[in-house]
Amino acid sequence: MEKIAVIGGGSWASALVKILSENKSQVHWWMRNENDVQHLINYRHNPRYLSGVTYDLNYVKPSTDLRNVVAVADWVILAVPAAFIQSALSGLEQNALKDKVLISAIKGMIPKQNILITDYLGQQYGVPNSHQLVVAGPCHAEEVAMEKQSYLTIGSYDLPTAERFCELLRNRYVKANPLEDLDGVEYCAVIKNIIALACGIARGLNYGDNFQAVLVSNAMQEIERFLHAVMPIHRDLSGSAYLGDLLVTAYSQFSRNRTFGNMIGHGYTVKSAQIEMNMVAEGYYAVQSIYELNKKLKVNMPITKAVYLILYERIAPAVEFEILKEKLT
Repeated sequence: MEKIAVIGGGSWASALVKILSENKSQVHWWMRNENDVQHLINYRHNPRYLSGVTYDLNYVKPSTDLRNVVAVADWVILAVPAAFIQSALSGLEQNALKDKVLISAIKGMIPKQNILITDYLGQQYGVPNSHQLVVAGPCHAEEVAMEKQSYLTIGSYDLPTAERFCELLRNRYVKANPLEDLDGVEYCAVIKNIIALACGIARGLNYGDNFQAVLVSNAMQEIERFLHAVMPIHRDLSGSAYLGDLLVTAYSQFSRNRTFGNMIGHGYTVKSAQIEMNMVAEGYYAVQSIYELNKKLKVNMPITKAVYLILYERIAPAVEFEILKEKLT
């Protein structure tokens, strides 16, 4: 029986625990909140997210003891918002992740440092790229809970390890495939949340389907330019891990970034939108990181710039989108 640690108590963590435990892996599930852990033990479901999913406690071991959860596992899945990953792991010794395979299910970057999660794990805990994987969609946790057909891509620079993890995920409603592009998959997962924010803002401003189609197609070009600047290798951006993940995040009712952007377009302040959602929209933090990173790269990224100016410079969405629409083709 494979022993897997899952760090985080949100919807994506809950979906991954469902998949892995139903495939008979032993999942040691860390949550920060003791009441949530106790609720899981007593009632076999997460009280906050995907509460309709029932867990088999023969395979799911909830705990607030991070050190123990990590110590007993061979695989460690990180599924907390990027802005909180440093505090979530702060109780671990520097060598605690040695010889384990780290899987990032996080679609964001370390704020202020403007680095990928995989880079942070390498710098802080000495985890080499060969021991790291990245989970990409297109796949929403809510549809996993409903057991709708879903596809996952596991980005890696070690395909045999990625294939082993794919085997742990595959079931009748989840297909998983490895892809040899750790950084490209991770950066794309970050930027697609920024694009989803833009799509949400556009909807909030009453732009229609025609404009969103142009916005998304231009966004794909923006992603391509950025990826070429940071790591110019051959990659088929029409694949599920790239275009597919972008599309589902830009259009789905379950996309929290699209929802957040829609509220901004309707006139909410950032703070009021965050309070009402009560969920983290990774794109809010990611757009600052990508914007700052791009000051050195100087890639043409008009959509990213527009979202940054709206969220951080408080430019009125209607004004900024008047400027943006003239830059799209």
